[in-house]
Amino acid sequence: MAKSYTEINEKIKNGKAVVLTAEEVSELSKSLSPKEIAAKVDIVTTGTFGAMCSSGAFINFGHANPPIRMEKIELNGVRVSGGLAAVDTYIGATDCNPEHPAYGGAHLIQELIEGKDITLEAWGKGTDCYPRKHIKTIINRETINEAILYNPRNAYQNYNVATNTTDQIKYTYMGTLLPRMRNASYSTAGELSPLLNDPECRTIGLGTRIFLCGTEGYVTWNGTQFHSTKETNSYGIPTSNARTIAVIGDLKNMSPDFLRAAYYEKYGVSMFVGIGIPIPVLDEDMARRVSIRNEQIETTVVDYGKENQILGKTNYAALHSGEIEINGHKIRTAPVASLAKAREIAGILKNWIQQGQFLLTEPIRPMPTGTSLKTLQEIKKEE
Repeated sequence: MAKSYTEINEKIKNGKAVVLTAEEVSELSKSLSPKEIAAKVDIVTTGTFGAMCSSGAFINFGHANPPIRMEKIELNGVRVSGGLAAVDTYIGATDCNPEHPAYGGAHLIQELIEGKDITLEAWGKGTDCYPRKHIKTIINRETINEAILYNPRNAYQNYNVATNTTDQIKYTYMGTLLPRMRNASYSTAGELSPLLNDPECRTIGLGTRIFLCGTEGYVTWNGTQFHSTKETNSYGIPTSNARTIAVIGDLKNMSPDFLRAAYYEKYGVSMFVGIGIPIPVLDEDMARRVSIRNEQIETTVVDYGKENQILGKTNYAALHSGEIEINGHKIRTAPVASLAKAREIAGILKNWIQQGQFLLTEPIRPMPTGTSLKTLQEIKKEE
């Protein structure tokens, strides 16, 4: 029999909700059918902690006296957006000073959470209502007004495995790839990954309450590059990068345990983001979805050295074992995301729900269907 969000939330309030992590329900599925799981389990918690470059934070500094319309803004020497209102900015996780590429926006965001002082320097042309042309001061978490984490593309539903068949090292956002397929890297938490437990986004949409970097957050929209028409396996799981979500939360309440700056050699700055999503087990179909196991989740192995050529497929059980075999080649594997952190996030979210501190929200708008990706075409110059 189907359950409703209202029924599940009442169970949470009364301390009677049965909550399992995605790993726990995957193990349970070895002995119970989806129908039995649907009758027994109310909520499954998921988690992921990986590099998500499409992330950043809106900051309001507050006005100076006399006021300034900030048109060029630097924070600890990193250029950030001056294209908003007079004293607002958006810090992109990958913003950096080209002369110091190992320090950037993600570091600024982490330092704000940590309460560290940051040097703000800004310039404007000067206007009648904003006469000041320059300011240099110190800001921190306590002195600024709002600090809102807003990430346009997080929590990829699946992602390619990266390797390199060429004779040269390749430095990528998937880490350093050694020549001649001597290593392969992957970035998804497998059976713990949020969108792999709800592949058609039946319960994930606009307004879904989530764990975001140590505090409560929300899904605000489908993420950029949301792609719902990808090839799927027999379990309905896309076999390469597909759906994404846009998320929002109060940066001041977040923890550096679940938001960390990173630098990839010869690639640039990124930011590790911790996300956990509770999946309500509404019916037998949802029970079947959340019962997915690592050996049932396939992904695509791609050659990052030769224009992303597809080399084959593998699954997350093989990836977690430390070695995969592709076209007769045995390749060492390593994650560029933290499975331990993903487990921690799923566990914390489970505890919040069991303690009655976290209720579920029903999406007020579903995710789109039938979407595909467009590619950028170069304009051909006339001879």
